[in-house]
Amino acid sequence: MPAHLRGVAPLPFTQIHSLDLTRGGSGRGDVLRAAYHAIAELDGGKIAAWLALGEGALPSRIDRPRYLKKMPSFASDVLDPAASHGDLLLHITGASARAVRQAAEQALRTLPHLQLRWRVDGTRPDNRIEDGRGLSRNPFHFTEGHGNPATAAEITGRAIVKAGQGEPSWAVGGSYQVIRIIRLATDFWDRDTLDEQERIIGRRRNGRWLDGTPSTERAVFATDPHGRTTPLDAHVRRAVPNPRTPSPMVRRSYNYDRGPDDQGLIFSCFQGDIEKGFEAVQRRLQGEAMAKYTLTTGGGYFFVPPAGEAWLSALTGS
Repeated sequence: MPAHLRGVAPLPFTQIHSLDLTRGGSGRGDVLRAAYHAIAELDGGKIAAWLALGEGALPSRIDRPRYLKKMPSFASDVLDPAASHGDLLLHITGASARAVRQAAEQALRTLPHLQLRWRVDGTRPDNRIEDGRGLSRNPFHFTEGHGNPATAAEITGRAIVKAGQGEPSWAVGGSYQVIRIIRLATDFWDRDTLDEQERIIGRRRNGRWLDGTPSTERAVFATDPHGRTTPLDAHVRRAVPNPRTPSPMVRRSYNYDRGPDDQGLIFSCFQGDIEKGFEAVQRRLQGEAMAKYTLTTGGGYFFVPPAGEAWLSALTGS
């Protein structure tokens, strides 16, 4: 399994570095190859690390993944250009904050022809595996991860680009990664009662559905057409109106904390088709009850190449 999908639960600490190619330095092919090898040397054991490509990383002559572009601004987003997009993404996860920090420093020392665009550090509190799914606690005190697949085959089915999708041959086996830096109004949220919070999310804090269905089973919203039990604007109901046909993406998010006025979620998801995955969900979330507690300020669209070095040869011609 590639590093970005390895393990049911991701490692509990992360650093994400968005980098831009510098002008007048080494050629694009040399920089891509150096970045790939820098990350490959880190990956394994207590570190899982991968490289993802932004639209600016690819030569103009190369067929590019169909959905690789600058992340658009969705309803209520306030994207800071200095904290959004980038030519390359170095995503490093690890068993401890110290291990992640040392790995990131090692990689960046070998990449002088890349300029830091933005960076974010994250953690997964209460990171664990239950019923085959990787779970953690988000800054709103709710359990994350119940909607993810529970088997390697399901993870691959949702997250990997397959042949026949109209993608370039070099991209088959890769994944689209979406990063969203979402500031959460935690003080505002904590003023609500637990009952109000659960109705906004559409689940109990422990993941159980509001109608009593266990978290390990899929709710049937069709039996509640008017939203008396699970409100029609609840987050989970908007995101996935029919839990029996889950969205084709895999979420692997982290919390971030930059001080009392800037805390939130590093939303991260992988999919084989960004339009059917993330973008379809994002469109459905417009008008959700949770919107007044969230503000997306950065992130971007990236492409994680398939395992091995064949994609490098396709992109660099060597």
